[in-house]
Amino acid sequence: MSRLYGSLVLFCFLPSVVPLFCYKCMVPAITPLPLDCIGIPTLCPPGQSCLSIKATAQRGNVQVVLREKSCGLPSVCGLSGKKFVMGLNFTFTNECCDSNLCNGTAVPRSVFSIGTLLCLLLPFVFFV
Repeated sequence: MSRLYGSLVLFCFLPSVVPLFCYKCMVPAITPLPLDCIGIPTLCPPGQSCLSIKATAQRGNVQVVLREKSCGLPSVCGLSGKKFVMGLNFTFTNECCDSNLCNGTAVPRSVFSIGTLLCLLLPFVFFV
C-alpha cells in the first residue's frame, strides 16, 4: 500500500505533458468593422504557445486591422514592431498564453488540469 501511495505522490511531481489547443485564423478588417477571428481549434506542436497578433496600418482616413491567431514559438511572444506589407506600414503586437484555446474571445479557461485535480484529491482518498 505504501508503495502505491509513494508512486502516486511521485506522479504528482512529474510535469504533465498535455497537448495544447489554440485557435487558428486570420481576418483582415477595415474600420469601422473591427472583426475578430472565428478560429478553428488546432493542436500545437510541443513547446509552442497560443499566439494572438494584431497589426494596424493607416492609409488616408482608412485604418486597416489584421488579426491572426495561431500557435507560435515562445521567442515571438511579447514582440512588437513595424513591418511594411502590401504597401502599408503596419504596427504589430504579439501576445501569448499557455492554456487551451486561450487566444480566443469569451472562452472559459480551465484552471486545473485533470492531473492537478487528482493530486489535490489524493490525500482525501487515502486518509479519510
